[in-house]
Amino acid sequence: MRVFSASVDLRDVFTCKGSSHAIATEHYLSAQVGLSILKSGGNAFDAAVAATFVEGLVNPHMFTPGGECPMLLYLADLNRVVSVNGNTQAPSKATIDEYLSRGIDIIPPSGVFSAGVPAAVAALLDVLAEFGSMPLEEVLAPARELALKGFPVHEGLVYMDKFGIQHCAERFRNEWPNSAKLYLTEDGKVPEPGGLMKNPAYASFLDALIEASRKGGEDRRAGIIRARELFYRGDIAREIEAFVRELDGLLSYDDMASYVTFMEEPVRVSFRNTVVFKCGPWSQGPVFLQMLKILEGFDLRALGHNSAEYLHLWIEAAKLAFADREQYYADPRFVRVPLRELLDEEYASVRRGLIDFEKASLYHRPGDPLKKSPLLSEEKIFRSRHWGYGTVHVAVADEKGNLAALTPSGAWISGNEVVPFLGFPLGNRLQTFYLEEGHPNCLQPGKRPRTTLSPSLAFRDSRPWMAFGTMGGDQQDQWTLQFFLNMVVFGMSMSQALEAPKLCTDHFPGTFYPHEVSPGRVRVEERISHETIRELERRGHKIVKDPPWRHGFICAVCRREDGSLEAGADPRGRFAGIFPSCALAW
Repeated sequence: MRVFSASVDLRDVFTCKGSSHAIATEHYLSAQVGLSILKSGGNAFDAAVAATFVEGLVNPHMFTPGGECPMLLYLADLNRVVSVNGNTQAPSKATIDEYLSRGIDIIPPSGVFSAGVPAAVAALLDVLAEFGSMPLEEVLAPARELALKGFPVHEGLVYMDKFGIQHCAERFRNEWPNSAKLYLTEDGKVPEPGGLMKNPAYASFLDALIEASRKGGEDRRAGIIRARELFYRGDIAREIEAFVRELDGLLSYDDMASYVTFMEEPVRVSFRNTVVFKCGPWSQGPVFLQMLKILEGFDLRALGHNSAEYLHLWIEAAKLAFADREQYYADPRFVRVPLRELLDEEYASVRRGLIDFEKASLYHRPGDPLKKSPLLSEEKIFRSRHWGYGTVHVAVADEKGNLAALTPSGAWISGNEVVPFLGFPLGNRLQTFYLEEGHPNCLQPGKRPRTTLSPSLAFRDSRPWMAFGTMGGDQQDQWTLQFFLNMVVFGMSMSQALEAPKLCTDHFPGTFYPHEVSPGRVRVEERISHETIRELERRGHKIVKDPPWRHGFICAVCRREDGSLEAGADPRGRFAGIFPSCALAW
């Protein structure tokens, strides 16, 4: 399939409506590719996979296929929502003692010791095999063409703080020659935005998958499975093991070969006339649901959108939900997570009673859902030793009624050296593990780290309604919840809900290295009124003013009451110079 040039500047398309298909992504090229797949007869899952492989090429500072890809999918023909656990997995040799013996007491944010099994390829291919409709060659062709012919370098890829090429250039030159060869000019300089960048190794990687799929003959699903086998049990897996071994890392062929994508039942709660679906407690998704349960006991609309009263209540609810995240959330195959109790009406009610309407809490206050107690006994609380942006999103809706919400992330070019035969690096998500026994998210062989990646899917009036998500680490469910409430409680349009000023709190231990925390700190877009900010400060919130378009980056698609489709991409991606987000519909 060709990547056709657009008749409009797709970099400036943020919301649009259509009757058959809708897609919103963090790059205009991935949106264009996804829509082309849909118009060629593919379904939402074909389009989402195609767009994600393009994202892994054009936004490598935010995601590449060496990372992870959690998803929520609505399967219209089965009337079923599926949660896809596309999360990385710790190597079999990854024990706490192994890290401590190497002098590592906090898993670093970069390098081979932060790399687990590259999960995104498995998740994408498994979803395509089970729920897609197109052969792998047609789905991967657009990304292959862009890799061979080149794509325009955008400002975020070059200049984004901590993640962009300019930030990484010195390390590329001195430590990671494979990354330097791909992302710096021939004379070792940082490329200028606007020029073409090619990635022939990425094209060759896709060619290998395509060639393997052809050996499946006319059986589309068998061909995709053969491509997956090549990556996880074939030559690619052996080459990855050899690459890691040279760096004295832990990831092995056996770790690759044993990796499984789990198709799971999602977690859900009802709120007003909606039902919201999230991934399980291996993600941070249930905090969105816990916050909804706490907030449903208040008349939010009467408080007024972004009033001091509303924002104070919202922030205090977030502190309680995220305290429970830190205390309980982890890989449920290794830890007993009391999820049903955490989402219980009675537990939400007792937690709600902790909120002081006039004063911000500066304490870390997990509850005891098993005893329906608002506070956990002090001696049982796990405290981070430090108590004191990457990712993209792809949202798709098709004419068949399917919805797809994908949150690909990890394997950033800032996190590990590019693997020369793949054209992308391995991941660095293991940094989110703790090396402290007793923490639910402590490192264990074969365990999947609790991830911030958190796609969302919602029904409205019992009908499939919206797929949405964002980048942003610990802020993901904070930003998407504000967007959701803007629409459901305050009656905003999608564009209004996306663009409305937002905030986030850093009150809880951070997921990423070094797990720091800032009690009481709230970061607000300076478009929130000065009067509101002063009142929040009076109540004890430690306010930090951020630029006016810094908190959001949401992509969403929804089916409206009249059956039409709408797509929305947060303009912040463009305004903040992080990525050229785009929404398209047909």
